[in-house]
Amino acid sequence: MAHPNQLATKLAEQIERDLRAIRRAMRVPLESEIARGGLTAPQMAVMQTVVRHAGISLKELSSIVSLAHSTVSGIVDRLQRKGMLERRPDPADGRTTCIHPSDAVTRFVARRLPKLSQGPLKRALHHASNTERAQIGTAIRRLRELLDETTAGSARKVSGTRSAQSDSTAQDPSGVLIDSDSDFTSG
Repeated sequence: MAHPNQLATKLAEQIERDLRAIRRAMRVPLESEIARGGLTAPQMAVMQTVVRHAGISLKELSSIVSLAHSTVSGIVDRLQRKGMLERRPDPADGRTTCIHPSDAVTRFVARRLPKLSQGPLKRALHHASNTERAQIGTAIRRLRELLDETTAGSARKVSGTRSAQSDSTAQDPSGVLIDSDSDFTSG
């Protein structure tokens, strides 16, 4: 009989493969739409961030998408030429500009993006029985809870380690978390 750690490892590997396949299947309609719009992945990341943070500065945008300021400036320039983003003077500081999504991009994110990203999942769940849908929902929710619990525990341990390191080295470690799974283009 296999050791429990070996079983957990095999199951984790299978779940990882399954989740990767699910994400890939869910991205197909969205990626097709993006390709039709002639956008790149960095452009999509910039647009997604601008929709979430309308009026963001170029410096903040660069930080969130983890790209160089000059790279993001060029991306914004190209998207502005396509009419997807707008630069407006910052009302608080006329020396800088704020970046805003166009109305078409905002509408796309509100109406079309959810249909594209959720469509494959909805179609697949349509083929499941009520019992299967409930089981899938329960299992996914429980897996997320378990991950949240272990992640929170790990974060507390790391945070404690960082605090101790900060005290001894007087450094302030920081990091930026990014959601680039959902990208979009105008429709």
